[in-house]
Amino acid sequence: MSHSFGKFIWFEHVSSDADAARGFYGSLFGWNATVADMGKGGTYYLIQNAEEGIGGIRRADAGVPTHWRSSLSGPDVDAAVDAVGGGGGRILMPPRDYPPAGRGATLADPFGAVFSIWTNSRGDRPDDRPIAAGDWCWNELMTPDDAAALAFYEKAFGFAHQDFDMGPQGVYHVLAKDGVQRAGLMKCPQANMPSAWLPYVKVADCDACIRQAVTLGARPVMEAMQIDKVGRFCAF
Repeated sequence: MSHSFGKFIWFEHVSSDADAARGFYGSLFGWNATVADMGKGGTYYLIQNAEEGIGGIRRADAGVPTHWRSSLSGPDVDAAVDAVGGGGGRILMPPRDYPPAGRGATLADPFGAVFSIWTNSRGDRPDDRPIAAGDWCWNELMTPDDAAALAFYEKAFGFAHQDFDMGPQGVYHVLAKDGVQRAGLMKCPQANMPSAWLPYVKVADCDACIRQAVTLGARPVMEAMQIDKVGRFCAF
């Protein structure tokens, strides 16, 4: 069993309509979402891609907007919560055990981006596996103050960073842990955008996936973009 601390290892879709979300993402990415009994916690759909568990879908609490929640692997959930609180973040759900899976907590950074910290009792998926279509390939933070957010995540979780000049789009900060690139961070392109983590899914054909997503009722929030030596992407 091994861990990749500093890696985003799990992604949950928190939805006002979990059943509809299950159908949408199943049609779009070929995910199989099976029901996991959560008792009084309600229905939880375990997302499987190519028969491997990669995330979940659950119903949002009243008043909570639909969003994706990213989970960061960490060696000590309680210490991470203390670091987030001391750095100006908020504790939305204090540390608790989820036997036999692991221990976790849910947090918000100083600008409101929600994420979780998680220690997996079974270890994390290895980095050297090939990323299949339908699996996660990147995670990105949009924030109103990239300099302050960068300082927060570096102090709380020990990330290093490398900057890339994106021209009119500003500076893109790549977060790394132990020499491995783990996520991106950039300033929100629009003043009214909420701060949030945005996970990326690998697909075989970006443009075909966009067309299918629109057919299924999704709305693109940006034009498809090609970045040299990176790939083609779009956000919904």
